[in-house]
Amino acid sequence: MSTTFDAVLSSPPSGRAVPLILDHTSYGSARILHGAPVPWADPTRCQSYFAQAQGLLRPDLTLVDVGAAYAQQLAERSELVEAMGARSRTGHAVRTLLADEALAESVRGLVDVLGSASRLPLALQIPSPLRWLALAQAAAGQPDLAAIEPDHGESAAMYVADWLRRFETCPVALLVLDGRRADDAILDSLVEDDLATYSPVINAADHYRWGLALRSDVALELHGHERGAVVPPSFWVDGEPPVAKLLLAEIPGDAEPELVLARLAALG
Repeated sequence: MSTTFDAVLSSPPSGRAVPLILDHTSYGSARILHGAPVPWADPTRCQSYFAQAQGLLRPDLTLVDVGAAYAQQLAERSELVEAMGARSRTGHAVRTLLADEALAESVRGLVDVLGSASRLPLALQIPSPLRWLALAQAAAGQPDLAAIEPDHGESAAMYVADWLRRFETCPVALLVLDGRRADDAILDSLVEDDLATYSPVINAADHYRWGLALRSDVALELHGHERGAVVPPSFWVDGEPPVAKLLLAEIPGDAEPELVLARLAALG
């Protein structure tokens, strides 16, 4: 039986007082993969990378960035991109993307490999419904996001909830909706996420007994729990971590390894 999110909160695998999710993609690309991107499209190589990164950094959950895995594979699927752009109606691109069985099964295979190989429970990170809708439209050649409204996020949440059933048997403890905006300039004008409007995703997470969180650039909102927090960039210099029940920290790609280990030690 997979580890539940409540179990992670009450007894972090690392022994820390507060469980820590680490986004080490940029740092790992620079320091472990020598400038190459994390190989999300290759489960065997990706598992090898995670073994190195997590053995060194000791997070409490394995953060699997499904959005990044989709983006890498979509770059090789011109026929799917063409189908996504076949109609200009808002939501068509993301619906077409999520309905592609070959891509979904490929990513499900990646999650299976990482779940089987890792001694840690999984934090499955997917774009928030609004973010995924916007990124899909941009990938399909429709970068004008001015027409996207909060109601479109509710519709996209239904597509996402149906897509999530593929991961029902994976050892997922936490579903993280990635609602960041600052990491992609095309999202600057996109309306903000509201977790309460994503009831289909909330219901799916509850059904699968997963924890659920919404990640923004500066905050981590936990559904049904006391608050989580995003560790600010200043922490990696000499700042203090926020007080919360769960921390999510992104390690800067240009951080010195000795400093990273020292700052992680400061977390307990």
